[in-house]
Amino acid sequence: MAPHRLSRDDARRIAVRAQLLDADRPGDPVEVAEQLGAIKIDPTSVIAPCEHTMLWARLGFPYEPGQLAKAVERDRLLLELDGAFRPMSLLPHLLVELRRWTERDRIRDWVAANARFRTDVLARLRAEGPLLAAAIPDTAAVARPNDSGWYSDNQVPRMLEVLALQGEVAVSRREGRNRVWDLAERVYPGDLADPTPEEARRAMAERRVRAAGIARHSGWTPVRDAGEPVEVEGLQGVWRVDPEALAALDDDPGGRVAFLNPYDGMLADRRRLDDLFGFHYVLQQFKPKPERRYGLFAHPILLGDRFAGMLEATADRKAGVLHVAAVHEFLPFDEEERESVRAEVLELSRWLGLPLSDTSDV
Repeated sequence: MAPHRLSRDDARRIAVRAQLLDADRPGDPVEVAEQLGAIKIDPTSVIAPCEHTMLWARLGFPYEPGQLAKAVERDRLLLELDGAFRPMSLLPHLLVELRRWTERDRIRDWVAANARFRTDVLARLRAEGPLLAAAIPDTAAVARPNDSGWYSDNQVPRMLEVLALQGEVAVSRREGRNRVWDLAERVYPGDLADPTPEEARRAMAERRVRAAGIARHSGWTPVRDAGEPVEVEGLQGVWRVDPEALAALDDDPGGRVAFLNPYDGMLADRRRLDDLFGFHYVLQQFKPKPERRYGLFAHPILLGDRFAGMLEATADRKAGVLHVAAVHEFLPFDEEERESVRAEVLELSRWLGLPLSDTSDV
């Protein structure tokens, strides 16, 4: 089919709405996960952990962290897998994709060399689960290289993660930030579909284009041939657009202010951010202090369909305050924009249960 044609303004509106960041807020964490496909888990808590700030940015003040725990641990409508909370509806297709990763030579050979260890882990969970990783003995014969430095020498968490990607174990719940593991058959539904690799590939691509709204055929957001072709004014190449998002373009509820965690999925595709929004985003967390422009973990500020600044703030729970070091404006805000950002800062303060510090700059 001939490509659709979109202005860059309309492409941005589609992207913002697909990520549930427009004025029409979703109802609960399950609705958010079904649309986005993944709610990133990260413990960095300058304001709040990523999973909670992602949900607050979309649901607003009514969101409570207990809602997420209930959806995962009691209702089993969401699950934790591969560093994110995901909708249970996506699991059969996701597992097909993730199992391919465990078939790489390096992983396959490590599992084969630790066949006895693998059996020990599964047997311990079958007999005693659910268990923390610390409660499972490390009987590994061969250790995996720790090139990244993120892991301890204990091989149990690494074996559990591989078995989770293979669909044999699952995170049953969390105790604080610690995962409690069990056999997948006791966590997941017993009637999971068994898609072919091609069915899974197609389903995952369709979910990605729905979550993105609009994206390039390949790259960080691999939508491939899902959706429909579209040309964006001023940008090279053919993009793919979610046909439902395109059809709803005229039904526009308008924009709002949103503060995005640096690990928010909206920010993951850096090239798309640059192309559509003119926003060249660089995570400051891993830059040397003298090179940081906006502080250690500043949150990008979305104003309608443009990234307008950075919120540099810290939830100081010991002092019992939210401290706003600065609201960095890429271009000077007008009075209405400034007041909208201030109102959202006050909403964030109210949601956290932390009053603004006396020295906050907002």
